[in-house]
Amino acid sequence: MPAVELTRPVKSVPMFSPELSRTLGRILTLVLLFSIGFAATPAEAATNLVKNPGLETSTAGFPECWERSGYGDQVYTSGVTSDARTGNVALKIDISSHTSGDRKMMMLKTGPCAPAVTAGRQYDLSVWYKSTTVAAAMTVFRRDVTAGWQYWTDLATLTASNSFKQKTVRTPPIPAGTDQITWGVSLYGAGTLITDDYQMIDATESVPTPTCNAGVACTKGQWKVMPYESPVRGIHAVVLHNGKVLLVAGSGNDTAAFRAGTFKTAVYDPVTGAFTNVATPVDLFCAGHVQLNDGRVLVMGGNKDYPTPDGTVGFKGLRNSYIFDPATNAYTRTNDMTAGHWYPSATALGNGDVISLGGLGEDSKGTAFTEYYKSSEKRWLAWNEVKQTWKWWGMYPTMVLMQDGRLFYTGSHTFGEGLKGTGASIYDYGTGTITDVPGLQNKDYRDQSMSVLLPPAQDQRVLTLGGGNGHTSVDANRLTDIIDLKAANPTYKPGPLIPQGTLTGGAAQTPNQGKMYVSAVLLPDGTVFETGGALHNRADPVYEASIFDPMSNTFRPRMATDPVPRTYHSSAFLLPDGRVMAVGENPGNGTFDTRISIYSPPYLFHGNRPQIQSVSSTQWAYGSTQQITVNAPVVRASLIRPAAVTHSSDPNQRFVELPMTVNGNNIGLNVTSNPNIAPAGWYMLFVHGPDGVPSVAKWVKLG
Repeated sequence: MPAVELTRPVKSVPMFSPELSRTLGRILTLVLLFSIGFAATPAEAATNLVKNPGLETSTAGFPECWERSGYGDQVYTSGVTSDARTGNVALKIDISSHTSGDRKMMMLKTGPCAPAVTAGRQYDLSVWYKSTTVAAAMTVFRRDVTAGWQYWTDLATLTASNSFKQKTVRTPPIPAGTDQITWGVSLYGAGTLITDDYQMIDATESVPTPTCNAGVACTKGQWKVMPYESPVRGIHAVVLHNGKVLLVAGSGNDTAAFRAGTFKTAVYDPVTGAFTNVATPVDLFCAGHVQLNDGRVLVMGGNKDYPTPDGTVGFKGLRNSYIFDPATNAYTRTNDMTAGHWYPSATALGNGDVISLGGLGEDSKGTAFTEYYKSSEKRWLAWNEVKQTWKWWGMYPTMVLMQDGRLFYTGSHTFGEGLKGTGASIYDYGTGTITDVPGLQNKDYRDQSMSVLLPPAQDQRVLTLGGGNGHTSVDANRLTDIIDLKAANPTYKPGPLIPQGTLTGGAAQTPNQGKMYVSAVLLPDGTVFETGGALHNRADPVYEASIFDPMSNTFRPRMATDPVPRTYHSSAFLLPDGRVMAVGENPGNGTFDTRISIYSPPYLFHGNRPQIQSVSSTQWAYGSTQQITVNAPVVRASLIRPAAVTHSSDPNQRFVELPMTVNGNNIGLNVTSNPNIAPAGWYMLFVHGPDGVPSVAKWVKLG
C-alpha cells in the first residue's frame, strides 16, 4: 500500500459555507467507506500501532517505550537529539569505531510498548531517518509465546541520506505462536544515524473466497505422468537458469554401460518436452554438483570404477571436475581435486566459493580431504592451500550454509549409520572447529533422510525428515527433527511424524513405518512438499505425500501421490512455473524407471495467478531495493534457489524472503545484505497473492 507521510498539523481556513462543507464531508466519507470496503487492506490499517511514535513523551530524558540495545565491540554514543523531523526529539546513534556487532534503538519489550500482532497477518513498518552510512537496517524481534523474545529478521538495508527520508517495508506473515514484535533501526558500521516518526499499520490483504471447480485437486493437487520417457537415467537433476533441467546419469548404475564407456547426460525442456543429448566425458554417476554464481554448474568427482565381483574392493571415486555451461550444453574440464570423491557434498558459500566434503576416494575408502573451489580463480585449491580437519564426513553429507558463514551438518547422509557423536554438528571452516549438535532422533537410522533450510532462510530453521539404514534393512522411520540455528545453543527438537501412506499393493502402513529416499521441495508459497520414498533399502515404495507448513510446524496430509514409485535414485524439485517434477526409481533388481511425473500443487487450482509484469533489473545487488510491477495485489515475494539434487540431498536449496515496500501494483523488494543468507547466483523470483497462488517465476541474478 502507499507509504503514509507524517506531517505537522496546520491551521485550516474555511473555503466553503458550513452547510456546503458538511455536504462535501458526507460525500467524502461515503467515498472513503466505499474505497475501504473494496481496498486490499483492512479498515484498521490506518491505526498506528507504535506507542510514542514521535518520541516526544519522555521519562528521565529518554523517550517512553524505547530503549538502547546492541552487542559487540564499538566506540559509540546513543541517545536523543533535537535534530528532529517533527517535534523536538529524535533518536541518534553515532559509532566512531566499529569492530563487530551493532547498536540500535528498539521499542521496549515490556508491557504494552511492543505492538501486539496476529499470526499470519502482515504489517507495514515505517521510519524517517538520516544516515551517513549504508550500514543501517530495519531490525525486528518477535515474542514467541513459548520460547520468549528472539531475533526475527532484518527487513531492509537503508541508503545513506543527508536529509530525512522515509523507509516503509512490509513484514513477512507473522509466524505462528508470535503475539508481539519490537523493531527499530540497527547501525552496524561506523557512522551517524538519526531516526524519528515511527509507524506500524496492519497491511494484511483481504483473502478472497477460494474458487475451485477442480474437485480433489483443490486440496490434494494433481499428478501427471508425461507421455514420453527420459533418454537418460535421472540420477542427478539440476534446474538451469534458462528454465531447462540438466539430467545426469553417467553410467546410471549400469556396469555394462560403464564397461562400454557409455556415459549419458541430457537437457530437458519442461515446456516443449524436448531432450538434448550432451556429450559426457567420464562416469559422473554419483558425483557432486552445485550452481556457481554465474549460472554454470560445477560437477565434482564421480565413479572411477565399480566394485569387484567378490566385493573385496568397493566403488572408487574420481578426482575429475567439470563445469557444465547452459549456454553451450557442454562440459569443460577444470583442474582435478586433491583426492577422488564418490558421493561428495557440495555447498555454495557466501563469497561464491564452494566447499566439498566426504565420499569415497580412489582407494574405495573414505576421503578425509576438504576440497575448496576458489570461484574468483576458477580452480580447486591445492590441499595445502585449504584448511584441513582430516575428518571424514560420510557420503553425501548434507552441509547447510548458516547466516554467519559456518556449515551445519544436519545428520542426513547416504548409506549406513550416522557419524560418531550426536550425528549432527556445526563446522567452522575458518577456525577448523567442529561442535556436536544434540537432539537428532535415531541418528544411526537417517540414511537417505532429507534436510531443508525452512522458508524463509532468514529464520535459520532446518527440517530433517525420514531415513533408514541401508546396511541393516530396518524399516524406515517417520521421524522429523527441527532446529533453530539462531539459538544460543542450537538443539534439534522432535517435529511431527511424517503422515502415514500405503505400500505397494495398497496395504496400510503400521504406525512405526516411514520412508527413506524421501524428497522435500520448497514451494513458492513458503511451504515444503514432501513426496516419494521407500520402506526398505531399494524396495517397497511408499505412496504418500504431504505439505509441511513452517509457520505452524504441521503437515497437511494426504496430498495426491505420484503414480510412479520413487525410491532409490529418485528426486523431486521445483520448476519455474510452480509445479514439481519427479524423476528416477532404481530398485534392487537393477531396473530404472525413466518416466517423468509433474505435480501441480493445490495452489494452482485456487484462482488466477498474479503476474510479474516488469522487473527493473535482472542484476541484483545485496542490500538493494529492486522494483517490480505486478497486475494484482500480492502479499509475499521470495527468491528460490534452483535445485541441484541427488540422493535426497540438495543442501543449497533455500527460500529467501523479500520484504516488500508496497505502492499499489508497484512493489519494492528489499534484498538481504547478507550473502550467507542468499549465496550469489541465479534465483527464481516468485510473488503470490493473498490466496497463496504464486506467479510464474522471473529469473534474476544476485550478487
